[in-house]
Amino acid sequence: MTDAIAAERATQGPLLYASVDYDGTDADDGMVASARDFTADFLTASPASGHPRVPRERVDLARLVVSELVTNAVRHAPGPCRLLLELFEDALEISVFDCLEASPVPRGHDPGRIGQHGVEIVVAVCESVSVEPHPNGKRVRARLSLL
Repeated sequence: MTDAIAAERATQGPLLYASVDYDGTDADDGMVASARDFTADFLTASPASGHPRVPRERVDLARLVVSELVTNAVRHAPGPCRLLLELFEDALEISVFDCLEASPVPRGHDPGRIGQHGVEIVVAVCESVSVEPHPNGKRVRARLSLL
């Protein structure tokens, strides 16, 4: 029983979180740019919640990860998607929910390939990346260190 209590206390919720839903029809109307801006605004506002200021380099990396994940949702999972940002003391968890059940597949490193490096980039800059089944689709979750 003590182990369960200790584990529960060790797994604390986010200090701050926010989400935005996209209906899928606005893909050509700047959905990816909007998601990047939403992420930058979220992290820039985090000191108001008592979280230390997030370094500009980490904000830029978070915007890159969001851009790649939302772009994948737009290209491969027609329909609505949701971006969820969860701020922890030392990390940002970025989740994108979409309506396609299939997991993204990282392609092998190929410097000659034009495009299709999104998953490869996300895996390279994040501490972890996971894909979880979700009702009506999946959740792609990436954990980016803020240190």
